[in-house]
Amino acid sequence: MAALHLNHPPGLYYLMEHQVWARLEEGGTATLGITQLGIALSGEIYMCRPKRVGTELAQGSTLAVVELSKSIVPVKTAVTGTLVELNPALEQRPGLVDRDPYGAGWIARLRLKDFALDLPQLVHGEAVAGAMAQHAREHGIEPAPPGAP
Repeated sequence: MAALHLNHPPGLYYLMEHQVWARLEEGGTATLGITQLGIALSGEIYMCRPKRVGTELAQGSTLAVVELSKSIVPVKTAVTGTLVELNPALEQRPGLVDRDPYGAGWIARLRLKDFALDLPQLVHGEAVAGAMAQHAREHGIEPAPPGAP
């Protein structure tokens, strides 16, 4: 098995246990999605069904469910808040989650409740690379060394 190049953009906050991320936005909101490693662990996504706008969610609770080739898996939220927007593109093109997990494949936006309470569970900055590599190894995936082709 080839080593996996782990992509983890700087500036995001990662809830490693559930392989989800949050990007803080202006106005007290956060954009949420699944990590590249989370997708590698679960497989190709055929459907993504998020909760409804207005739903209040606690950190680590189910934000959406995704349908894979042989199972349906819950996607957790990295932060606590109220769902304010869903990615409309995913209704017709759920594969965006696979192809562009940190860009066009975002799942939803939440209005943050109290980010300071969520922060201790999140990994951010320099610690992400090591934590992501460790999580990959724990799940049988060998991460490619930094700078490897």
